[in-house]
Amino acid sequence: MRFLVVDDSLTMRRIVCNALKEIGYSDYVEAADGAQALEKLGGESIDFVITDWNMPNMNGLELTKSIRNHPTLGHLPILMVTTRGMKEDVMAAMHARVNNYIVKPFTPEVLRDKIELILKTA
Repeated sequence: MRFLVVDDSLTMRRIVCNALKEIGYSDYVEAADGAQALEKLGGESIDFVITDWNMPNMNGLELTKSIRNHPTLGHLPILMVTTRGMKEDVMAAMHARVNNYIVKPFTPEVLRDKIELILKTA
């Protein structure tokens, strides 16, 4: 399974990628914002998207909507990992059709549990 990790913070991408490795997933590519993520999705085989919300150029909510409206990418599982923990934010993300939501900071175990939950229901 190949992941696309999208976050404008290099440090946070490292944290997510290291957590993925710790829970047994070592195949991933990275993008610094939603626009770069869409480019990667157009040129690479991706099975699962993990995205931040707050990013320049194209934020995670806009990325999610673009993926959901795409004819061949719309099915991709999307996990949003963000500092935005307000109920309104979670509801907006769910309305955009993310599969699940994690508020930073998080543990590798929480990441594993959310990924497994999404894969069971996808």
